[in-house]
Amino acid sequence: MNYLTVENISKSYGEVVLFQDLSFSIHKDQKIAFVAKNGTGKTSILKILSGEDAPDNGNVIYRKDINVSFLSQDPKFDNNLTIEETIFVSDNPVLNIISNYEKALLNPDDIVAYQKAFEAMERHQAWDFETQYKQILFKLKLEKLNQKISTLSGGQKKRLALANALINKPDLLILDEPTNHLDLEMIEWLEDFFAKENITLFMVTHDRYFLERVCNEIIELDEGKLYSYKGNYSYYLEKRDDRIEREAVETGKAKQLYKKELEWMRRQPKARTTKSKSRIDDFSDIKHRAHQRRKDHQVQLELNMERLGSKIIEFHNVSKAFKDKTILNKFEYTFKKGERIGIIGKNGTGKTTFLNILTQTLAPDSGKVIKGDTVKFGYYTQNGIAVKPEQKVIDVIKEFGDYIPLKKGRQISAQQLLERFLFSRKKQYDFVEKLSGGERKRLYLCTVLIQNPNFLILDEPTNDLDIVTLNVLEEFLLDFPGCIMVVSHDRYFMDKIVDHLFVFKGEGDIEDFPGNYTDYRVYEDSQPETPTVKEDKKTDEAVKQNEANKLNYNEQKELKNIESKLKSLTYDKKQLEDKFLNPDLTQDDINKLSEELQGIIDTIEAKEERWFELSEKLED
Repeated sequence: MNYLTVENISKSYGEVVLFQDLSFSIHKDQKIAFVAKNGTGKTSILKILSGEDAPDNGNVIYRKDINVSFLSQDPKFDNNLTIEETIFVSDNPVLNIISNYEKALLNPDDIVAYQKAFEAMERHQAWDFETQYKQILFKLKLEKLNQKISTLSGGQKKRLALANALINKPDLLILDEPTNHLDLEMIEWLEDFFAKENITLFMVTHDRYFLERVCNEIIELDEGKLYSYKGNYSYYLEKRDDRIEREAVETGKAKQLYKKELEWMRRQPKARTTKSKSRIDDFSDIKHRAHQRRKDHQVQLELNMERLGSKIIEFHNVSKAFKDKTILNKFEYTFKKGERIGIIGKNGTGKTTFLNILTQTLAPDSGKVIKGDTVKFGYYTQNGIAVKPEQKVIDVIKEFGDYIPLKKGRQISAQQLLERFLFSRKKQYDFVEKLSGGERKRLYLCTVLIQNPNFLILDEPTNDLDIVTLNVLEEFLLDFPGCIMVVSHDRYFMDKIVDHLFVFKGEGDIEDFPGNYTDYRVYEDSQPETPTVKEDKKTDEAVKQNEANKLNYNEQKELKNIESKLKSLTYDKKQLEDKFLNPDLTQDDINKLSEELQGIIDTIEAKEERWFELSEKLED
């Protein structure tokens, strides 16, 4: 079943052409990733699909009556609202159905309107809407429903936007970088959810493990053309390499033919027959194919990095807390030459705070951080680059340096570094404000590298970078001879770059794990979920004791009673709703049944609210 068709769309901004004459379609149950370099119009295409923007030419045709949700990179909310209020001001169609039903209850004389509203409630299962949205919010760790939007972190806002999209139960879900600002635990939950749910997806993401495990098709925009691959990320890489190899062979053949035709053209035959005129017309096409060049760059640099001494960074009994939240608790560590450390942990456990203490931009509450005299930091933060009006790309990087020294007396200039990170010579003289979000992050990365640091710190470097740039960055980092510390939710990136982890578990608990992220997940999955005991009886007693520590006897009993009562109430509600289908009901009968139904609904809501309170206490 076709959900959406894109026909020959084009988009330009002034003289800059993002894309031309692109066509593709999305069908039911497809999970498609859209892959392209930064600055080639990925976000613009998503905005066109969502209706936020329009193409210069072409059409986007949706199947009639399909429900579409769109998750943007940076969702916007009213800061004065709470989490729960935000759900109720969304454009979810179920809210209109509930509103119509509530109006129908206030006008019992209009039997036709009530029947129509009631059937709509049944059809969309709107009776359980509150339970559904609370379940999704709780799964996304948004339990404080009265929390103001203004107090939420970037990750919490992204999760709230995701909740809004999922509550909508869309036929088609369009996602722009869904894993940005989410911690690893939440990414893996989302990964499992999308892999299991029968939901059609069209997404832009740089998370290669996410692509591998969720998507069943990849559409690539490369050099202005679309290519479709019916498989996951591994399949895409294999087939893309095959395609590029074939193109290289074809370009080689075209070059040989071009040389032959060029000689013929230079002889300039006097007799212009019909055949020779046709050959002349074909010459321009042959010339174009012969001069095709891919704009891929391999970063192979032998950096002449400033020497690191024997003393690098030492942490001695370092502690840090904010009010009642402990970040570090007497942390001890001595950094060694060539270390490649990844930092993982849930949002809010203090990863960025740790980096600020490491670079001495934030003082610890107690203990000492000793920095070696030869250490030169390169610190890539999440804040990005400050854009100055009418500043050109090349001018930005030259503020930080003109070249990086290489071995054997060679050097790489600022222009050459930009080229290796996919900024063409023409692009280097564009104004910075014209760059896409991903291109600005790429430029910021170059400003850090041009300073030739020997201790590189990267705080979420993969956010907003396209896969092509990530491959370039990975090649650079694999050859980097100094120390590297990385905070990233990109598991593929972490596996490739780091050799051990600092695992932030919260409340100052930091585990030093000897391996990459995949090694850590295998280790975690191998651990028993409950304490190891010799007998099942002891295990049951341990679980019961653990629950008893969280809920007292009366609360445990109440929780079981609520679960039993909810089943009974749900059955009663269904029986009562069926009575409305009787065509012989009088107006008095309808009024009486409506009051009775509203009483049951109110009781269910009260029971569910108490159930959530007790369940939340049990999970704490």
